[in-house]
Amino acid sequence: MSTIGFSEHDHGRCIHTAMTQAETYCATNKLHFTPVRRRVLEILLSKHQAMGAYDILAVLAEEGMGSQPPVAYRALDFLVQNGFVHRIERLNAYTACAHPNHDHIPAFLICRECKAVAEADSEVSHGDLSHAAKDTGFTIEKIVVEAEGICPACSGRA
Repeated sequence: MSTIGFSEHDHGRCIHTAMTQAETYCATNKLHFTPVRRRVLEILLSKHQAMGAYDILAVLAEEGMGSQPPVAYRALDFLVQNGFVHRIERLNAYTACAHPNHDHIPAFLICRECKAVAEADSEVSHGDLSHAAKDTGFTIEKIVVEAEGICPACSGRA
């Protein structure tokens, strides 16, 4: 899998593919892909940048889809639980998954200037952490890999 977020790509195709995958997954698993859930995913897919729940809620409110925090949080919970969205711990924000149809441990490259986020697949499951867990009998349930730095666009402005 490639790193997605800082490189040029067909963004319209990227969004279309992700939405089609989400629709197919929900239909196959008999999950309700409500208009609000769909719109929250579209909002996050519209740019490769982490967004806070209240930023998303502002867009939903402007579009008449709800103005109370539970509206955004319920949609985000559904999207995270089903692998369409990741929570960026460092920013207390969310970003669309770049590889929703692959089981993976994402690693995030976060620009400290513009907050753009690129997602890469980490090899933690085959690395030292995995071996340490196995050697000690520890069961890893969640791994968060986040690196902060400067993206190509922001480094070009400096």
